[in-house]
Amino acid sequence: MFDLTPLQRDFILTRIKRINILQGSVRSGKTFVSLVAWALRIAASPADYVFLMAGKTQTTLKRNCLAVLSQIFGGEFTFSMSTKTARLFGRLVYLEGADNARAEDKIRGITLDGAYLDEATLMPESFFTMLLSRLSRPGAFLFATTNPEGPLHWLKTGYIDRADELDAAVWSFRLDDNTFLPKDYIDSIKKEYTGVFYKRFILGEWVIADGLVFSAFDAEKHVTAPPTLDEMNRDYAEKYIGIDYGIENPTVFSLWGWHVATRRWHCLKEYFYSGRETARPKTDAELYADLAAFADGLKGLRAVVVDPSATSFIVHIVRNRRLRVVKADNDVVAGIAFTNALFSQDKIRISSGCKGALKELYSYSWDTERSAMTGRDAVIKANDHFCDSMRYFFYTIVKPRTAAYGVTARFMLS
Repeated sequence: MFDLTPLQRDFILTRIKRINILQGSVRSGKTFVSLVAWALRIAASPADYVFLMAGKTQTTLKRNCLAVLSQIFGGEFTFSMSTKTARLFGRLVYLEGADNARAEDKIRGITLDGAYLDEATLMPESFFTMLLSRLSRPGAFLFATTNPEGPLHWLKTGYIDRADELDAAVWSFRLDDNTFLPKDYIDSIKKEYTGVFYKRFILGEWVIADGLVFSAFDAEKHVTAPPTLDEMNRDYAEKYIGIDYGIENPTVFSLWGWHVATRRWHCLKEYFYSGRETARPKTDAELYADLAAFADGLKGLRAVVVDPSATSFIVHIVRNRRLRVVKADNDVVAGIAFTNALFSQDKIRISSGCKGALKELYSYSWDTERSAMTGRDAVIKANDHFCDSMRYFFYTIVKPRTAAYGVTARFMLS
């Protein structure tokens, strides 16, 4: 019924344990085989058994898993995001998102016969611990898939490293294990990552993030001459403004345009204002006036992509009814990984006139001490305001449309 790689076949045929973790590279086939094994296990269970599937959010769960199950099993799998339930071979499956510390409250009191976690490292440890307590019936089991993070992440130290002590099995999948992917596609994916993300997403290693955040940025390749306004309107088909908002901290606007001829995103110009450095923070009205001036004369401006925590400034922009507002997806590490990959793929250019941007790209760094203490990736909160505005734009606007721009990466999808 299914074409499987040798490693996938071994996983399907091996007796599962209470905790089953599939870790490793992107596009290595671990999500596909885990979903097949999950469905077959459910199909063989009593009709009154109850199950759970969870992702970081319901949106990512739908994209990464539910859509795949629908393609594989057709009418045997149906789901409703409004009721947060699914039916797989007639068995009830609850659907949840688990993106913050309150997520554990969603599953308190429930008794489960099996659970599936997508992107397990992105979930709170409290949710994972609570979920294990809900798997209380004899034979209850957990499938969890993940890409590696830092070596001190709770999933690594608490479960993967202790698999021999627990009723647990850990399966490691690598990109090269997926024999169904064309070689040129594998070579292309490998080029999309550098530094820590190459070690994690290609080699499947649990390593700490260190050095410059945007390690793929190369000034000799990625910096171009600043365009005139006429050139912006003539040569760039669509434009967006990324906004990182601050009161004492700098407020940054970065203008991004899609260059039709070269099929790249260019940062065309920037705006920096620091209330701390000037000793006079600007009001939202003043910042909006600066934003309107920044956008003046631009053709094809689609939207401004704003830090979602900038509530008062968003309200001010909306009330003026001139600019369309999109609240940014503020997933820091995933946004950095995606943007870094675009640098690697030579899809980004920065105008030499964007002095603040270049200063930050040369200095924005990982916080290795904090990462070592917490087990989670952290950045040094300095020289990051342009970088945040850039990340907001790429992860919110460009990532959902990657296929349209010839980018093969599917970040956090495995």
